[in-house]
Amino acid sequence: MRIADLIMEKILLNRVHLENSRSIEVYLAHEGYEGLKKALAMTPKEVTEEVKKSNLRGRGGAGFPAAMKWGFAAADPNTPKYLLCNADEGEPGTCKDRQIMEGDPHELIEGMIIAGYAFGAEFGYIYLRAEYPRLVGILETAIAEAGEKGFLGRGILGSDFNFTIRVHRGAGAYICGEETALIESIEGKRGQSRIKPPFPVNVGVFGKPTVVNNVETLSNVSHILRKGGKWFAGIGPEKCPGTRIVSLSGHVERPGYYELPMGVTFREVIYEHGGGIRDGKALKAFIPGGASAPCLTSQHLDVKMDYDSVAAAGSMLGSSALMVMDETTCMVKVAERLTRFFVHESCGKCTPCREGTDWLLKLLQRIEGGQGKEGDLDLLGEICDNISGKTFCPLGEGALGPVRGTLKYFEEEYREHLRLKGCPLKAGIGNS
Repeated sequence: MRIADLIMEKILLNRVHLENSRSIEVYLAHEGYEGLKKALAMTPKEVTEEVKKSNLRGRGGAGFPAAMKWGFAAADPNTPKYLLCNADEGEPGTCKDRQIMEGDPHELIEGMIIAGYAFGAEFGYIYLRAEYPRLVGILETAIAEAGEKGFLGRGILGSDFNFTIRVHRGAGAYICGEETALIESIEGKRGQSRIKPPFPVNVGVFGKPTVVNNVETLSNVSHILRKGGKWFAGIGPEKCPGTRIVSLSGHVERPGYYELPMGVTFREVIYEHGGGIRDGKALKAFIPGGASAPCLTSQHLDVKMDYDSVAAAGSMLGSSALMVMDETTCMVKVAERLTRFFVHESCGKCTPCREGTDWLLKLLQRIEGGQGKEGDLDLLGEICDNISGKTFCPLGEGALGPVRGTLKYFEEEYREHLRLKGCPLKAGIGNS
């Protein structure tokens, strides 16, 4: 039996198909804010323990246990405390969080209120990527509706808990998806990463204890409180339970977003849900978790889509943006295009990232353009080594994924570029 057969009902996307799904009336008619009511009947510590039982891991990419982060912030005596929702969905190929905010914003808002109660925050911000302008009105309308019904503001539902939420628009910088750069941006500074430690749970926005959670992470919280941590922990792998919204794109018959239980295989996602490779062509490679995740090949189709399994295969689940490439794809061009993105989005604060990514791009452009030299592949590896582990934040490390992944599995294709003084394929990704 397939893992997907074990869960017939969607969790995060179970209301988005309903008419007027983003309204509070529809949300309340389908068990909306019932999780919050249960949470307020518990102590904050009990709420955190319930989420701990679920083993909910962050859906932003790192997979850090949500309850553990809340516990660190709750233990800090400094106040006020802040909850920041990372909605700066900037990883190429990723569109999972947009589906939640656009179709069911109250699911996110309820999760934020519960999380704030759990670790003692009174203030929440949704840091929204600039490229989602229409979501500003949707989120602000939902926040106003929640306030009118007594779910936000002072004395929520007759309790002594106060919580407010504001939408903060980003300015189009990918780096602000990194939690400390996001914090700098909210404070009105240039979006650049901070050195850690100190960590945001102790010294975050405005110098106060701060939890940064992803949209998808927080949207799971109300369901966990309503149905219980053990229920959630029973979906998918023990160490990485729950569902995941997969953004499937590229050379597949049915690109789109799919909510599936953790632990489904890439084969199932690509060939059953995605309908297989477009136009009957063969699979060449796929990127499992956004631009920064090293590519995998057809030999990895039976790897399970969870943090630990993908890491063991040599890549990362990341944002679960699954980008599929067929046999006509030039992998050197893939590396060049993705590296160009990282060069453009580097904040420039640290030399290894600012200079190193630019050198990678120049080399890749030289090879792709037919001007490659003997020794260029060794030089690519050396530059990667000089960036790895030497940057302020994960962007520099992430920029290595496209280069290292393509070199690992398609070194011969690079060498063909050098030998033939150009791409050996007649149709690269730009013509597919």
